[in-house]
Amino acid sequence: MTDKNQRTKYPYWIIILLVVAVAIGIYFFVDSRRTKSEMSEMIEQMTFEKEQLEDEYEELAIQFDGYGKNIHNDSLAQLLNKEQQRVQDLLEELRITKATNAKRIAELKKELATVRAVLVEYVHQIDSLNATNKRLTAENKQVREQYEQVSEKANQLEQETNRLSEVVSRASMLEIKDFNVLTLDHRGKKTGRLSKIQKLQFNFTIAKNITTQAGVKTIYLRLLRPDGEAMYKNENNLFPYENVQLQYSVKKDIEYGGEEISEVLYWNVEEILQVGTYNADFFIDGNLCGSFPFSISK
Repeated sequence: MTDKNQRTKYPYWIIILLVVAVAIGIYFFVDSRRTKSEMSEMIEQMTFEKEQLEDEYEELAIQFDGYGKNIHNDSLAQLLNKEQQRVQDLLEELRITKATNAKRIAELKKELATVRAVLVEYVHQIDSLNATNKRLTAENKQVREQYEQVSEKANQLEQETNRLSEVVSRASMLEIKDFNVLTLDHRGKKTGRLSKIQKLQFNFTIAKNITTQAGVKTIYLRLLRPDGEAMYKNENNLFPYENVQLQYSVKKDIEYGGEEISEVLYWNVEEILQVGTYNADFFIDGNLCGSFPFSISK
């Protein structure tokens, strides 16, 4: 009875063990599926975060490139280029780093925050430099405008000074008036016969001029024949006029004090006189003070 009862009990224990084993298997199977699902979700999340981090790095690289084009300071440009290259290097490293390498991904996030902080500092410096440049540009423009105004006033003043100098110069020029010519024979008597003329007497008056500088003045008389050639005794008889040297016929030094004075110059006839119209030009202090035509006939 006992043996029979024992034989009938064994299958129940076996069944119970099998049920437990199956339950445990089912539990581990379900748990394994759940774990794999959680791992898959975790990897997918890490991959997504890595892609986001890559996007942030790429956006930061674009920002560096944009600010680099607006920098006109060499030192700051070098520093910015260095940080820009650093961003490119970190981006390349991020791209080859596995999404599951959580430690390195976290480090790259910290690096991103550091580089962003550096960029913010550079942006402040760039803005400050740009503001300074704008201020200096405005100041330079103002200074340039002021300089142009001063230059224009200086030019106007110079022109006015030159005009006044010219007026003063003209005012101080001496003037020859009351000109006449006498033809004299060998006795100093007036003659109208060409063949008897031995001397030409030039009578003239220097007009009053109190603006000219008083002192010794040299009068140069330049006679031109009817054919336009100058009459002179020596080819070295020269005087300056408007940056050239001209031959003079007669010269005379006088003392001039500003008052009207009458003078006489003589030309000794040693050549055959041409019939026609001559010209007598008077020069004093480098200025043409009077030009008078006169005629000699047979």
